[in-house]
Amino acid sequence: MFAGYYDNPEANAKAFRDGWFRTGDLGHMDEEGFVYITGRASDMYISGGSNIYPREIEEKILTHPAIAEVAVLGVPDRVWGEIGVAVCAPRAGASATEEELVTFLAAKIPRYKMPRRFFFWDELPKSGYGKVPKRLVRDELEARGLLAQLDAQLDSKA
Repeated sequence: MFAGYYDNPEANAKAFRDGWFRTGDLGHMDEEGFVYITGRASDMYISGGSNIYPREIEEKILTHPAIAEVAVLGVPDRVWGEIGVAVCAPRAGASATEEELVTFLAAKIPRYKMPRRFFFWDELPKSGYGKVPKRLVRDELEARGLLAQLDAQLDSKA
């Protein structure tokens, strides 16, 4: 693949173990030897002691006919450590509500994996490669004041 990160021994120590390059991708292999990528270690968040992998939740949300794009990420929470929020972009001419998505997902994911809030934007921020980096979504949540608003809402319920 490559010899390592130039002039960055810390990154090399994190990425290489026992001669193997660790990408940070998570997945599993089935009985027939097929490999399935299920997410990235860096995207995982811990809520109430449980590891939550956003990609699993995103895949379920994307089965809703009104949702074109989604990003699920963990945000700090005083009680649970982190909670999930989902930022959704609808398909052209479609719409959905938070209550509708919670009902839709209730039979598809365990309650502890259910995002605590759903936000709806016209489109999600994209990198130059057309991907939706969680960092850009988090930055936009912050810029719109939604993380502070969420924190205040959760405080009032406590």
